[in-house]
Amino acid sequence: MGSSSKVVRPEEVLDSLANDGTIDALRMKIIAQLKANEDMKKNTMMMVEQSRVLNTPGAEKKTKRELFDALRQELENPVLEKASREVWDLILENGGLGKEITDTIESVFCRLSGIDMMPPPPSTSIPSHQERERNMAADGGEKSKEIDTPEKPSSSSRKRPYSDTTTKGAGAVPNGGATSQHDGSEDSSQK
Repeated sequence: MGSSSKVVRPEEVLDSLANDGTIDALRMKIIAQLKANEDMKKNTMMMVEQSRVLNTPGAEKKTKRELFDALRQELENPVLEKASREVWDLILENGGLGKEITDTIESVFCRLSGIDMMPPPPSTSIPSHQERERNMAADGGEKSKEIDTPEKPSSSSRKRPYSDTTTKGAGAVPNGGATSQHDGSEDSSQK
């Protein structure tokens, strides 16, 4: 099986992951980890407690439905943005769920292409976005340059920090990933 390989399109890998239930299983793991995220819960509760909707005179006279609708309008975007950042951190982390996703995709790719297994990437210890923030806070920012700019990143790693996806924009994705589905652009040359 290892000697003959075929070209596998990304859509074929995605179809296989969708058909065997892997995408649903990964989605459920992400949701479970979001639900268990105490920092996110605390942040959301703080946002609700400090909302202008609940802290304006006359709020106690509104119906629950009116309050809920007003809270949703005020807080939906900030809460979803925070949740999105947390999901990206989970997906892009070098260990845990991020590694599981990468390993699963590589396994399906190898199975579909007829390759026994891909060689493991060279071991580089590139910390996650959260680890970098913790290190910067602990070190007072002194070691941040060492952490943020590793000498030679693994060429086989396609992971990038969430901040790269938001600050550089769709046209500047360094690994050539598909971004048109995420940024809402209608440029047909990127699809």
